[in-house]
Amino acid sequence: MTIGERIKQARKIRGMSQRELAKRAEVSAQAISKYERDINAPSSAVLLRLSKALGVGVEFFVRPRSVVAIIPDYRRRRAFPKKREAALIAEIADWLERYIEIERILRPDEGGLAFEYPPGFPRSVTSMEDVEAAALDLRRAWDLGSDPIENLVHLLEDRGIKVGVVDSEDDRFDACTFFAGYDGRAPVVVARSKIPGDRQRFSIAHELGHLMIEPGEGLDAEKAAHRFAGAFLVPEKAARFELELAAGKGLRRDLSDFELLALKQKYGMSMQAWIYRAKDLGIISEERGTGLFKKFRARGWHKREPGAQISSEWPMRFEILVNLALAEEAISKRRAEELLNGSVEMAPVKAAEEDEIRAAALCR
Repeated sequence: MTIGERIKQARKIRGMSQRELAKRAEVSAQAISKYERDINAPSSAVLLRLSKALGVGVEFFVRPRSVVAIIPDYRRRRAFPKKREAALIAEIADWLERYIEIERILRPDEGGLAFEYPPGFPRSVTSMEDVEAAALDLRRAWDLGSDPIENLVHLLEDRGIKVGVVDSEDDRFDACTFFAGYDGRAPVVVARSKIPGDRQRFSIAHELGHLMIEPGEGLDAEKAAHRFAGAFLVPEKAARFELELAAGKGLRRDLSDFELLALKQKYGMSMQAWIYRAKDLGIISEERGTGLFKKFRARGWHKREPGAQISSEWPMRFEILVNLALAEEAISKRRAEELLNGSVEMAPVKAAEEDEIRAAALCR
């Protein structure tokens, strides 16, 4: 990737126009245009001013390209503004290039690719029953049983799926999935960080569904991924154990707020997703499910559910690899900070402070 392309990428990440960047870097907008089109090259002095204006290290402009074109699959793509989409893609590409770079430093012979589909995946599905079976079989392949998944992000990272989070304020974006790497074989899931943890977990499980199942003709891909997410987070056996009455008692008449809140805390899946799960499995009727959703909307719970919020999950593998390379002297401290886009010493301190804040919020 040329210096001009890097300038354009950093500008898009910051959401700046060429005129805005030119003003901050004390050059003309015409000069920025020529830099980005590689007609002219910035001097070292200008490059330093561009680095400061864009909030990136000078090393950013000469980093080799290691990511193919990113085409994210958004659940709400039609409503996503073009400018914000461009900024998001540029931000994801920057993070992913740094991720792949540290993998290649530590494991040059593997090319940074450690993911393999379990046997039988990705799987073609033609019905919601097939989707349920696929979610259950993936749990079996990954030896998860029917227990709650303590940390979904770490689970995916342990299985070779790259997971990233972005600090987006745009409510039109929850998560996206795509393949990266030179040959496009590295699965990547990127989720929004500034949302409740239960919503984030469901969005990530939804994207996992897009990676693992291939809906046939007549089966809506989004609805299938939605069903996969619920079935993967809460298998049918677990849902029936938690919700069903004694054998032969028939449908549940209602679901109490208390049990929905308790199950949300136990499984990290929202109260509303539990209602969908109960309805999909025939534990409650369609009418009762509709009634519960009306109650949630009337109380404003469809936007913010009652009780303590589930904490968002944060990927750790990239930071661990950078610190591993630093400890083994495979990279310098400066290189580590360039890869992390921050201070090596402050990263764990900041994470600890954020954990304390979350813990205090849960105790209130």
